[in-house]
Amino acid sequence: MDVISVNDFSLELKNDDEWKKILHHVSFNLPKGTTIGVVGESGSGKSVTALSLMRLIDSKISRVTNGSILLTEKEDGEPINIATLSEKELRKIRGAKIAMIFQEPMTSLNPVLRCGDQIMEALLLHTSLTKKEAQERVIELFNEVMLPRPEKIFRSYPHELSGGQKQRVMIAMAMSCNPDVLIADEPTTALDVTVQKGILELIKRLQKKYQMSVIFITHDLGVVAQIADRIIVLYKGDIVEQGEVKELFENPKHPYTQGLLACRPSMTTRLRRLPTVSSFIEAHERGEANPLLSYEAITQEERTAKHQQLYGQTPLIRIENLSKRYPLRKEHLFARRDYVYALKNINLDIYEGETLGLVGESGCGKTTLGRTLLRLIEPDEGTITYEGRDITHLSQRALRPLRKELQIILQDPYSSLNQRLTVGDALMEPMQFHHLLANNAERRDRAIEILKRVGLNESHFYRYPHEFSGGQRQRISIARAIAVNPRFIICDESVSALDVSVQAQVLNLLNELKEEFHFTYIFISHDLSVVKYMSDRMAVMQRGEIVEMGEADSIYENPQTEYTRQLIHSIPTIK
Repeated sequence: MDVISVNDFSLELKNDDEWKKILHHVSFNLPKGTTIGVVGESGSGKSVTALSLMRLIDSKISRVTNGSILLTEKEDGEPINIATLSEKELRKIRGAKIAMIFQEPMTSLNPVLRCGDQIMEALLLHTSLTKKEAQERVIELFNEVMLPRPEKIFRSYPHELSGGQKQRVMIAMAMSCNPDVLIADEPTTALDVTVQKGILELIKRLQKKYQMSVIFITHDLGVVAQIADRIIVLYKGDIVEQGEVKELFENPKHPYTQGLLACRPSMTTRLRRLPTVSSFIEAHERGEANPLLSYEAITQEERTAKHQQLYGQTPLIRIENLSKRYPLRKEHLFARRDYVYALKNINLDIYEGETLGLVGESGCGKTTLGRTLLRLIEPDEGTITYEGRDITHLSQRALRPLRKELQIILQDPYSSLNQRLTVGDALMEPMQFHHLLANNAERRDRAIEILKRVGLNESHFYRYPHEFSGGQRQRISIARAIAVNPRFIICDESVSALDVSVQAQVLNLLNELKEEFHFTYIFISHDLSVVKYMSDRMAVMQRGEIVEMGEADSIYENPQTEYTRQLIHSIPTIK
């Protein structure tokens, strides 16, 4: 029995008084108890399809121009066309029949309500449970999604939980009314590999227990391979390919699907440049039978020779016995203050021209290490030496000239860019602060030159951050970092929120800029396949300590610690 049947569905959205077609004649069926994976780049229509299934797009800016979405509630019942239901009728379906897990739990959960109260609200709305019964059901759900200390989390606010815990609360909320269909919209995008693996296993276990149907939306093809039975490939609002996961991955027919598969960093081969979807499609249009043949691999001999040269130098940065600790909340007024170590006795040499990968689970200290190295967080113990000069205790005034040498590209380019400044002003501001170039006319020319170098153009100089896509904003963040001619850049989860094709473009750009400007990188990420592709050496962090370090390929091929083996084993792969 098909729980949902989408038949020839087309949707338009309104933008500046103009209607634009977003979905074109989309058709697929979702059988009971199965999982369909929906993949495609940002803007392909994945989330719009999911929101349409629950009619969550404002009717003032959307209109259905064709087709139907049929929901079958009972085997012998008449299907309901969701596309024609009133708002009152939709309230009975949302949450009770079709539930959704959103991508970003921090913005999906109400920050001023306790987690337990938010789930109780759904239960009291859709069921006949009393308040006490609803509270007991929430605790039961928290146990079911394997949240630690469920009674405490019931009383906690969202900001008090980790990313993985918040996502489990969202799953508990979605599962609270035993829906027939669960829509998971990028639920593991910002999570590290071990937490992601746990979330995927949890969804599969709950699906099996309750015989749910699942629509799983993601840009990570490895994740789809782990969880889905069938797969739908969306491209610019069209379904270009669909079928069984194994068959589609082994024999993709459409060049877009082939490009999506090709632009994932390989665990076995290191290409000089990663393919992108657009380059793959263009190659197919030129009639190339296997476009991957035109991409050259880096040989082991080249890599060995490069590393001999790199590590024969004096280190650019030396970190010795670096520690950072934070006080924990006291249980009562006269209790002894306890501390947790975010960094504990870190010793690390960074060589000019290398890319050092930093991996580990959320909370292991990766970002703290990066920010402490730049003195954005003050260390408690240890020393940081840059070019032989101890910068650990320099005053903020003495640090200012060094700020241009040491830069950071942050994870979220939307929140790290000033929304009130045009892109041009954001690039020129650090040049003005560090007195680079003679006047603003020269700085403007330099900013436009940098924008072109990162794949943007002169017209982007005058626009604001909200006018750009996620990939474009990340390019602007990179442009801002290189505007002051730095020597050392920390890339802190700088590609984690990007889809695979845009990620490939940004990784290619970072490697090109490294060769052109002789940058040194620390590359922080929870995606181990990306870290392996980018890195010369890799450091594995756990609970504030470096537990393993060495040449990136060697660590992957022969991990020395159980923790590293667990991280590698958690990487979602296409089998």
